[in-house]
Amino acid sequence: MGKIKGLRWYMIALVTMGTILGYLTRNTIAAAAPTLMQELHISTQQYSYIIAAYSACYTIMQPVAGYALDVLGTKVGYAFFAVAWAIFCGATALAGSWGGLAIARGAVGAAEAAMIPAGLKASSEWFPAKERSIAVGYFNVGSSIGGMIAPPLVVWAIVMHSWQMAFIISGVLSFAWAMCWLIFYKHPRDQKRLSEEEREYIIGGQEAHHQTNNSKKMSAWKILQNRQFWGIALPRFLAEPAWGTFNAWIPLFMFKAYGFDLKHIAMFAWMPMLFADLGCIVGGYLPPLFQRVFGVNLIVSRKLVVTMGAILMIAPGTIGLFTSPYVAIALLCVGGFAHQSLSGALITLSSDVFGRNEVATANGLTGMAAWTASTLFALVVGALADTLGFSPLFAALAVFDILGAIVIWTVLQNKPISELNDSQKPKQALA
Repeated sequence: MGKIKGLRWYMIALVTMGTILGYLTRNTIAAAAPTLMQELHISTQQYSYIIAAYSACYTIMQPVAGYALDVLGTKVGYAFFAVAWAIFCGATALAGSWGGLAIARGAVGAAEAAMIPAGLKASSEWFPAKERSIAVGYFNVGSSIGGMIAPPLVVWAIVMHSWQMAFIISGVLSFAWAMCWLIFYKHPRDQKRLSEEEREYIIGGQEAHHQTNNSKKMSAWKILQNRQFWGIALPRFLAEPAWGTFNAWIPLFMFKAYGFDLKHIAMFAWMPMLFADLGCIVGGYLPPLFQRVFGVNLIVSRKLVVTMGAILMIAPGTIGLFTSPYVAIALLCVGGFAHQSLSGALITLSSDVFGRNEVATANGLTGMAAWTASTLFALVVGALADTLGFSPLFAALAVFDILGAIVIWTVLQNKPISELNDSQKPKQALA
């Protein structure tokens, strides 16, 4: 059987496609929001309940999905969750009220909770440490590509057929991808098309806690008690409301604040997601650059990316100072770039800090913290957007990210848990 050169990049491309389709199913509701609100007589607050239902189920299922992936393995675990979200997305077409939409979107959120932990686990299996942030940047780019595709695809489906068709199309595409994942994804040790040279490059370049299949696995309770966990979880808690707002509220913000119709939403709502794509990619290449330029270690280089993104998030925070919708779109583009740069670094930190047997569980738990904040902020937006307006809410997002950058420097130590534990052993022995 012939060997495929650079097979790890084909694997991450497969992961990226899954993320694209996952976020397409997620963002379909946002792009269809103006039509849904008119046809089903949904208020802004009821729409926030639909978004919160997705976020709450996603939040609850994050640690469950992470644990399931560590137990079932990346291949089988991810396929199971992908099939589930495809079915639930298509079933959204059956909803006839905001309550039905909330139930359907909650089910989608529960299934999609595996998406990021699975992508991170696949990246930790297929890439050496020095390339992992690049790999995560590429698969994370799928989140904004999915958000970028959603507005024109949904508008086309509505114009050509109905809003129901948009959800059916998204579900069918996700199901097809899940079948491809089952067929093509394999762990590097089982992939016969992988050359021995590349296999050695991947495994030899991984940290010790990823090279060995240590049977000792940290329990969820032990992870929660660890300072390193909170050094990642708290910044994710503070950062995620921004991404939740970008995904769920930009089309409705443009509709309410500037009177954009479906045509203008299709023309402009995808632009912040394009810049978010750039943020994913650039953010992935920055840690190795910072390591070379500043001579810092892997974890510090991630912290620098988070700090850069937090500072850039000040731009969308000033959106209330301008009246032009085009300036607003430009500021949201900066925000999309900023958030996805720092988000990729935060997600990757779980694989830098935790070992291979608990990386998906740890990422699921940090994701739970992140999505708890996203759920709560969606309810805040729904309660205040019609009275207070969107501008103060965007300003709050900038403040949250600055606080997150401060937390990551003060709480997260600059070594993986395995090294911290090793450094503590002599002290414990002496005691």
